[in-house]
Amino acid sequence: MKELLITLIMVFIVSEIYSQTERDVNDAHGLSVGTQAPMFRAIDADSNNFSLAEALKVEPVVIIFYRGFWCPVCNKHLGSLQDSLKLIEDQGAQVIAISPEKPEFLDKMAEKTNATFTLIYDEGYKIADAYDVTFKPTAMQLFTYNTFLGGNLKKTHSDESQRLPIPATYIVNQEGIIMWKQFNPDYKKRASVNDIIKALSKDNDAES
Repeated sequence: MKELLITLIMVFIVSEIYSQTERDVNDAHGLSVGTQAPMFRAIDADSNNFSLAEALKVEPVVIIFYRGFWCPVCNKHLGSLQDSLKLIEDQGAQVIAISPEKPEFLDKMAEKTNATFTLIYDEGYKIADAYDVTFKPTAMQLFTYNTFLGGNLKKTHSDESQRLPIPATYIVNQEGIIMWKQFNPDYKKRASVNDIIKALSKDNDAES
């Protein structure tokens, strides 16, 4: 038992030293309102192709970054978005949610939240990197996510870096400009449905 404890302590020390060379949560700032949104193509939970540029030809897009199916706060957040999805769509916008999880794990999130909006696989963290929301959790956080919450990030993601996106929300208008964002390193603080609807409503009023 003593040897196991010593081994665990050593693992944490080595992991903590390694994680200090990675990008910390406070190093991510998110793209600013008024900037051009990076366009991207990716596959969804059903392995269908999604193009942001094509989607914007039809309507504005609400982009949600979330951590994974294992995250209780993400489950609650996406569940609330699904419950009020029609209110958002009535503002003339589409909702998509992005995580670094492979399609089969996007399906798990859909099952947990009953999400009917598009869930996107961010392979290699390319989208999260482009929107400046990617970071590396601490060793203690990873231990909690992988062991107690069952995240198994090395298996569910495209590589073994175990990076995550800061849960952030962007609204991109049809000109491809970020017109609103919610960004907070505190993963418990998310954009509410009311926040999103108010932002979309203001944009609609400005255009009318």
